[in-house]
Amino acid sequence: MRFPIIEFVDRLVIATIKHERTKENLEELLFYKSQSNNLDLIEIATELEQLKNIHNKIWDLEAELKSGNESQLPLEELGKRAIAIRDWNNKRIQLKNIMAEKMGCPIREIKKDHLSQ
Repeated sequence: MRFPIIEFVDRLVIATIKHERTKENLEELLFYKSQSNNLDLIEIATELEQLKNIHNKIWDLEAELKSGNESQLPLEELGKRAIAIRDWNNKRIQLKNIMAEKMGCPIREIKKDHLSQ
């Protein structure tokens, strides 16, 4: 199974973080790691680490929202988190496209008329 690099790196990083935080998705993580054996990811190692940092920040911002505690947060805080998540997602998209370029993959993620712009 092949993914465009923009999707593969995202899924690999998310699976890695999920495993580090929950230990519940070993099969998923091993699947993506086995796929990575066919790629030379050294060229994008710095970007992969940056993508991991972005996903960790998003995970932290969404943590209370996912746990159902959002009603305990003031609306101003919810708005701030939504804007921060949007901004981090924009950086995530830009970074994935940089990795695609470095890896010679022509597929890019393009958001048109989207909040992440």
